[in-house]
Amino acid sequence: MKFTIIGLGNFGASLAEKLTMQGNEVIGVDWQLEKVTDLKEKITHTICLDATNETAFASLPLKNTDVFIVAIGENEGANIMVTALCKEANVKRLISRAVNRLHEKVLGALGVSEIAHPEEESAERWAKRLCMTGLVDSFELNSNYSIVEVVVPQKYVGKTIQEIGFREKYELLVLTILKNTEKQTSFGKSVVTTVLHGIPRPDTKLETGDILAIYGYNDHIKSFL
Repeated sequence: MKFTIIGLGNFGASLAEKLTMQGNEVIGVDWQLEKVTDLKEKITHTICLDATNETAFASLPLKNTDVFIVAIGENEGANIMVTALCKEANVKRLISRAVNRLHEKVLGALGVSEIAHPEEESAERWAKRLCMTGLVDSFELNSNYSIVEVVVPQKYVGKTIQEIGFREKYELLVLTILKNTEKQTSFGKSVVTTVLHGIPRPDTKLETGDILAIYGYNDHIKSFL
């Protein structure tokens, strides 16, 4: 998929890198040259421009982008202005960041149905990352159960799903395995992407660097890690 992320602060930059690693084509946009330069070699393409300027905004690939993400957080006025320009341009899909409840109401009034709350969401994920060694990412289903991405512990490299005993020993379900592979983008850059390998079989052997998507009780996940 093709993404355009406007605003390359902590949230926007992190999201841009993650989407690029997953094999998507990502254009990062910011008015600060320093932020654009920092991401130049990490994502597909970067553009330095003021997206609140209608003429500059119109130069973006409005029709050839699957998802526009307005990640501006330090300037609510700029966020609202760019969001309004996106709505006016009828982009295919729009996600905008809200920094507080009033800001969210304004975005709602503009007709934005998908609103990101990175402060709240990242706090939840960071809490798990700091408590669980090897945790890549997580999605909390409720206070007790989660879906997490974890790097295969070294002691399990070379063993099969059945040998490790995810269900029998840990009461965990391995949903899929993610493997990092190198890929050339249409911009001629070589990037490392993450590829899903479907539902693993009992005889699937784990390799160094594999990332497991696991579902289970939080305490059982901690025990496994």
